Amino acid sequence: MAEFQLIEILKRRCAWPRADVRVGIGDDAAVVEVPAGHELVICTDTLVAGVHFPLETGAADLGWKSLAVNLSDLAAMGAAPAWATLAITLPSADPDFVARFAEGFAELAAQHELALIGGDTTSGPLTITLTVHGFVPAGRAMRRGGARIGDVVYVTGTLGDAAGGLRCLQHVGASSLESGSIDHADRDFLVARLHRPSPRIAAGIALRALASACIDVSDGLLADLGHIAAASAVGFEIGEDCLPGSSALFDQFDTGVCRELQMGGGDDYELVFTIAEANVAAMLASMAETGCRVSRIGRAIAGAGVHVLDRNGQRKHVAAKGWEHFT
Repeated sequence: MAEFQLIEILKRRCAWPRADVRVGIGDDAAVVEVPAGHELVICTDTLVAGVHFPLETGAADLGWKSLAVNLSDLAAMGAAPAWATLAITLPSADPDFVARFAEGFAELAAQHELALIGGDTTSGPLTITLTVHGFVPAGRAMRRGGARIGDVVYVTGTLGDAAGGLRCLQHVGASSLESGSIDHADRDFLVARLHRPSPRIAAGIALRALASACIDVSDGLLADLGHIAAASAVGFEIGEDCLPGSSALFDQFDTGVCRELQMGGGDDYELVFTIAEANVAAMLASMAETGCRVSRIGRAIAGAGVHVLDRNGQRKHVAAKGWEHFT
């Protein structure tokens, strides 16, 4: 199949109609309109086969996840999604793969009325690069550098599920697998959290008037919260027993493994944010309206870095540091 036939599949499935797209797929470049009083938020992520996703990942799941990881970055800034460009490198011109990829992409894009407006297709090892654009009212984007001593730390959803799903696929460290008592519903839940994360767009938009700093949990809680610590020139103490976890995770793995996955596993795409104590009540009300669970896990302190407290309130050494390329 020719390159332009593959592009036509993506155009047909993913070019959501938006009035602010003046020129979309089919020209040398897209032409779009930014609404008055707003700023444009732009992020890019690349997913490489065998590095960012297992080689056996289904095409529809890959379409969903490639968009979700970018939308999560918009959520962390408090931005509403609008457009995306896609650069996809394929080992072969496989129309079935592209159609299933487009199906997963379009399923999530439709939830946010996001339009694919352009990109590129090339031949080579399977690699997906997506750039997503969103809007935020001028001056209202959340940043990593706003946390202050005394702020409290919250996280959305549950932590460790995606890393647990990856271990289930790899058959590594699951006590239920070793004992032969695997619960397939739990396993399916964890694997779904790996393949189809839920970007917290509504929560991010609600937080932009309340949170002092925010980041999405992509590389692991300790690593990502560490970025807020560095940007804000504060330290953090978080309670190990305060970390929210799903019953599926704790049913599949020993508690020690669960804590390791929650702190360093990554791929959760939840939001971890800081907020002044005075704004907590309003935040909890806003999160209830969005239907997003949040958990208080710690506080900002004088100093640097992220420190984990055990159930007795004592600092403990944690080996899990999160994902980092080139190490």
